[in-house]
Amino acid sequence: MRLWNFCKNVVKEMKVVTWPNVKQTRTDTTTVIGTSIIMAIFLGLVDLIVQWGLSFLA
Repeated sequence: MRLWNFCKNVVKEMKVVTWPNVKQTRTDTTTVIGTSIIMAIFLGLVDLIVQWGLSFLA
């Protein structure tokens, strides 16, 4: 019975949710992909610099 009440509450809450439109979804997706690419490049450069620095110690 508790599961049934939970499911009814989920359906009720999903009707209240304000879903983003296509433009907002596209903007958010572009931001996430762009940030991921920039962070990957940054971390790759940091890795190369650390490897280069450690090669002098070995």
